[in-house]
Amino acid sequence: MLATTIKIVRSGLESDPSLTPADRTRLMAVLRNGVTPRKPDSPPPDNPPRLLRRAEVARRLSCSLRTVDKLPIKKVKLPGRQRASGFLEGDVNALILAGDQHGGIV
Repeated sequence: MLATTIKIVRSGLESDPSLTPADRTRLMAVLRNGVTPRKPDSPPPDNPPRLLRRAEVARRLSCSLRTVDKLPIKKVKLPGRQRASGFLEGDVNALILAGDQHGGIV
């Protein structure tokens, strides 16, 4: 980074009253050295469970739709639907992992 760019950024940081001198020093060190500041540990984003359709489960397991219907996985009704259902992605992944641990037998 050019020295003139660093001077411009420094003057901008000095004009910001919400920054402490320690914050300014830390930010300038990051700009000069390219070191990224360590972020505080934050919980992972709260992702809602994903529902998979029968066809997607069959594709992931390389089996037929009829076999998917016989699997020991709980079907979940889709909200606002009469007949539609799906499978929780986590349950399908757990079944795949269990099959991998037992030599591919699901």
